[in-house]
Amino acid sequence: MDWTPPSSWTRITSIDAHTAGEPLRIITGGIPSIPGDTILAKRRYAREHLDGLRRSLMWEPRGHADMYGCILTEPVTPDGDLGVLFLHNEGWSTMCGHGVIGLVQVGLETGLIQAEGEEPVIRLDTPAGRVTATAYREDGHVTHVAFRNVPSYVVALDQAVEVNGIGRVRYDLAFGGAYYAFVPAADVGLSLTSDNYRGLIDAGIQIKQAVTAAHPFSHPFESDLSFIYGTIFVSEAQIYSPFPQRLSSPTAEVDRSPTGTGVSARTAIHYTRGDISLHGPFVVESILGTAFTGKQWKK
Repeated sequence: MDWTPPSSWTRITSIDAHTAGEPLRIITGGIPSIPGDTILAKRRYAREHLDGLRRSLMWEPRGHADMYGCILTEPVTPDGDLGVLFLHNEGWSTMCGHGVIGLVQVGLETGLIQAEGEEPVIRLDTPAGRVTATAYREDGHVTHVAFRNVPSYVVALDQAVEVNGIGRVRYDLAFGGAYYAFVPAADVGLSLTSDNYRGLIDAGIQIKQAVTAAHPFSHPFESDLSFIYGTIFVSEAQIYSPFPQRLSSPTAEVDRSPTGTGVSARTAIHYTRGDISLHGPFVVESILGTAFTGKQWKK
């Protein structure tokens, strides 16, 4: 068919990737300039003015219920390499671990990000704060990516809330770039397998709403970050980890990766409980059986 789109149409270019099974659509061109002196200011502008574009990029027919993406901006700090906004099916996230890993690997492999050396360091300005990623190259190709996240911490341990249709649910609340309620999967009567994904999504939404209503809190520095991003269900690992955690339900979706921000928050929980030591590896697997490794550091 000989057809050319009208020149007035917006043309968006992207690269689609996966990190440990979780999709990442990296927007490489066509986005209008996003004003703001900080990444949080850019996120506010995007929420107010670009949400229709987000829906077009994340929702069907171009996306799907579990789609995730990122938009690159200029850095907003003197030593930053670039800024990044994260978007998904319901809105604009504050940080994304699988997104950082995928962006840095794809960016370096395709030339979208320019950096020399076998272990280049990429400084990212995210809405949650500075995230520093290190890529590891062999024969010119990136084999894996690690990142130093924003400070992660525990808000509350051993809490409980009544959830309509479920009953009494235990949870821990922690921050790893976003806030999560960590819940034993046994409390909702579901095993953490792909067969139960719909039930886990429904339960995760109900628990998130119940914890939000019952447990008011605020981020110590930025009010824009003061919300629970999702529910992470905790169960016995099946492949890698001596510690239990297997699935994240951040919004009305299932995260197919182990959830980088969730691993950071969970690492803070285990360190606070005395289960792990500083710099000790903490391996977390996803609903697919893929794994991320976290370590607790102090400044």
